[in-house]
Amino acid sequence: MTGADEPRFVDAILNWRLTWFLARLALVSAYLLGGIVKATDWPAAVAEQAHFGMSPPAFWAVLTIGVELVGPILILTGRFVWLGAGMLGVFTLLAAFTANAFWTMPAGQERFMATNAFFEHVGLIGGFILVALMSARERRRA
Repeated sequence: MTGADEPRFVDAILNWRLTWFLARLALVSAYLLGGIVKATDWPAAVAEQAHFGMSPPAFWAVLTIGVELVGPILILTGRFVWLGAGMLGVFTLLAAFTANAFWTMPAGQERFMATNAFFEHVGLIGGFILVALMSARERRRA
């Protein structure tokens, strides 16, 4: 695939196999790190879920750790990418509504920060959709 609109070096970078892996790693890195940190600090993982009103917090901590570890592994290994992207996309949407409900906040710095975080989450969801689309296209070409 060579594009007429981009310079050769950009085309070379975009067609480099490692670029695809590094892009996926960048997309899932926060989730992977979050899952590892939560798995190694169980009391903090449970406290985080309690802070967001999730009950029972231990159940939600286990579920969160599972999603944050399994989703990235599926995406990075290229197996069931649609499932990993779907898991992380739904998780991210639920997290955005749970942790960044800016519409319930009075005007000010906290609302501004929550609004930014909410739409950053929406952007991540778009990234997961794109990863699933690209993976499906790659499978069809093979």
